[in-house]
Amino acid sequence: MNLRESIAEYRRPDAAVSLIQSAKIALLVGISGAGKDTIKRALLQRPGFADIISHTTRQPRMNGGVMEIEGKDYHFISPETAHKMLENNEFVEAKYVHGTVYGTTIAEVRRASEVGVAVTDIDVQGVTEYKSASPDVIAIFIVPPTYDTWIERLQQRYATLDEFKAEWPKRRDSAIRELKAALLVPYYHFVVNDNFDQTVQAVIEIISHESDEFHSKDDDARLLARQLLADIQARN
Repeated sequence: MNLRESIAEYRRPDAAVSLIQSAKIALLVGISGAGKDTIKRALLQRPGFADIISHTTRQPRMNGGVMEIEGKDYHFISPETAHKMLENNEFVEAKYVHGTVYGTTIAEVRRASEVGVAVTDIDVQGVTEYKSASPDVIAIFIVPPTYDTWIERLQQRYATLDEFKAEWPKRRDSAIRELKAALLVPYYHFVVNDNFDQTVQAVIEIISHESDEFHSKDDDARLLARQLLADIQARN
């Protein structure tokens, strides 16, 4: 059985479900360039937050001009190791994307939850897996304030305009897919990343449930997300 088939047939063990139900977990989601990685780093500088470090079978690569580090950005594993981990029921969730395995393990979630709030950035597919285990998992979808701001931020990730143009179709399709999926379900908190410090504070308050004010702000941000989706779909 190959890796794709193993992941398709993978069934999360009861131990993973029990852990998710007992831990406080915050999942940061958002289209590429929305700022979820930067927000996560800001949270991790505060006491009581710990990163759930994902496993992947891809090689380390440059991220923001810096080479990714084993045990900090990801746990980099071989396909053979990933296959054994699937056989041993070690994953909370795992997915196969363009020939690469990404997943989070029971051990990582447990380690992070022992510190306090377990935090990770993840895609909507992964959120669905967590939410199916416990409705109490917090899912926060980060969106840029406008289409133009998003494009500007996204282009800054690439050394040249040609590199951006080469990646644009994939980024556009992914953004449309993620936004559509998130807008179909009621459990996402949407937060607009306009002012960074205010965005981080909003995320912290949602996680800690310190303010009911964000119920109305969620609605406003959800409307903005719908407009952003329409703008992306209207442009090629």
